Amino acid sequence: MPSRTVIPVALLDLRADHVDELRYPATAVLIFAGVPGAGKSTALQRLFGADPNAELPVRTAAGALVLDSNHARNRLRHRLGRVPYPLWRPLVHLAHYRAIRAALLVADGPVAIHDCATFAWSRRLIARWARSGEREVHMVLIDVPATQARRGQVTRGRRVNIVAFGAHCRRWERLMRDLDARPLPASSVVVVDRPTLTEISRITFAPPA
Repeated sequence: MPSRTVIPVALLDLRADHVDELRYPATAVLIFAGVPGAGKSTALQRLFGADPNAELPVRTAAGALVLDSNHARNRLRHRLGRVPYPLWRPLVHLAHYRAIRAALLVADGPVAIHDCATFAWSRRLIARWARSGEREVHMVLIDVPATQARRGQVTRGRRVNIVAFGAHCRRWERLMRDLDARPLPASSVVVVDRPTLTEISRITFAPPA
C-alpha cells in the first residue's frame, strides 16, 4: 500500500482508514485526547519518544515539546507517593495544566499534549492559552470502546475508579455524538480508532509550502 500523508483540516474521520503520516503547522498545539486507557501516553511515547517515566516535558530531536500528565505524576510521587493516589490526583492535574500553560506561553516550536478532553472547560482553557501565543490548536481524538480502554488501564497498572471512568465515557460519547453540531475549539479534529492510530508511523510539523 502506498504511503499516505494527511494534512488535517476541519473535521476528519480516519477510523478504519490507512494513514502513514499526519502533518501539522510548525507551531501547532496538538492535543491527543481520549478516555483513560485509550492510548494517549502510548501514542506520545511511540510517535515522539516521550519517556513515560520522565518528570519534565520532553523535547524531541525535531524540536517538539511533549507534555504527558504522567510527567507531573512522576514529579509529585517523590513527595506524595506514600499517600493513596486518588487523594493527590487533583494536584497532578493542576501541575499538568500549569506546565501546559507555561509551554504555550514561552516554548518555541510545536507542542504535543496529553489531555482527556472530556471536560469542556479544559478544551476552552488550552485553546485560550494557545491563542495568546498565536498558535493553532489541532486535536487527535482516540476513539476506543470502553472495554478496550479499561484493558489499557489494566495493562499500564493505573486503573481509574469505575465511577469516574463511567463519567469520562459518558462525556466522551456526547463529545463524539455532537462533533458536527458543536465544533471543538480547534483548527482541525482527527478521529482515529486504535488500528488507524497504530498504523500512523510519524507526525511532522512544517511551515506552509
